[in-house]
Amino acid sequence: MAEPLKNSFGPDVPVVLADMISPVYPEFDRDRFISLAVAGLEDLELTPRARHVSDALAETLPKDRRYAMEIIADSLGPETESAELTGMEPFRYLPFVFFVADHGLDHFDAAMTAQYELTKRFTAEFSIRAYLDHYPKRTLERLKRWATDDNVHVRRLVSEGTRPRLPWAPRLRRFQEDPRPIIELLEMLRDDGEEYVRRSVANNLNDVSKDHPALAVETAERWWSDDPDTRRMVRHGLRTLIKAGDPAALAILGFSSDSPVRVRAVTIEPATVHIGESVRMTADLDNPSSSQGEVLVDFIVHFVKSNGTTSPKVFKGGERSLAAGTSTRVSKLVSLAQHSTRIHYPGIHPIDVQLNGTAHPAGTFLILDDKT
Repeated sequence: MAEPLKNSFGPDVPVVLADMISPVYPEFDRDRFISLAVAGLEDLELTPRARHVSDALAETLPKDRRYAMEIIADSLGPETESAELTGMEPFRYLPFVFFVADHGLDHFDAAMTAQYELTKRFTAEFSIRAYLDHYPKRTLERLKRWATDDNVHVRRLVSEGTRPRLPWAPRLRRFQEDPRPIIELLEMLRDDGEEYVRRSVANNLNDVSKDHPALAVETAERWWSDDPDTRRMVRHGLRTLIKAGDPAALAILGFSSDSPVRVRAVTIEPATVHIGESVRMTADLDNPSSSQGEVLVDFIVHFVKSNGTTSPKVFKGGERSLAAGTSTRVSKLVSLAQHSTRIHYPGIHPIDVQLNGTAHPAGTFLILDDKT
């Protein structure tokens, strides 16, 4: 079993931060900071640990928060040289990020400078959201400038920090309601030379698609081109809509609802299984027409829930291009092992084969109750 992430953020982190701060702020009460920061730290998970250390910073950095932000910016170590962050070492900066979010709102420019420097070593995607909430216009203007910055991490902050549904962060409700200002920023970054940034653009577009699918599709259609990098980004940005079988999203990728490809036969083996085993679904497809047929194949399993109702889960089968008069086979093995994210229950489980977003009932399998 992997070691918990919190174990990489232990009592040594406050010591490292104290060593960073002391040279640029000689009045810093190093011992008091470390004492406050390590007290009760072991009982907390990763994010609460970082917030706890941030609270210790709040007690020991100057009450003049503009000055405190300048100290933070001046104390930081070397910029990250790689395009992507690796390892846990950069997480030592997370308490600084929380401090800027909680204590910098009255000092916009100093806070922006601190975040600009922090994101070149770690990320400021969590703190920038407080400024988007409190100063949307000023922050968006600053982000427009940063979208053309030479530093890849600064550019990525523009797309990642504005994600309406960024994981482990409060949602940006303003931009869930109207994401057009975010789309304007993404337009500036969609052709970025770094995959790290383009993938973030795609994740943001995927967030937008969950609240405004039509706008996401319209944007993706405008971006679609023959460039492989752009196609990969757009596909990733539409992944939620694609998984849901959205016809407009699938059409951008070339998977039309009037494709001539059809389901000829489906086998489900075994038809009766126990929890912990696996079931394989196989679809035989053919193209009886006289033209080429493009098809995106998904398998949908309607899993039985604890209350006896069912809930669908989509499993990707793959993409196929069938010449006129040809056939192919697509197969998927689904594990029925118990997981924290998916608990299996006995009962009849219907299966659909989905072609280009259109579901075709394909049969069932039965999970037995091991107690009987």
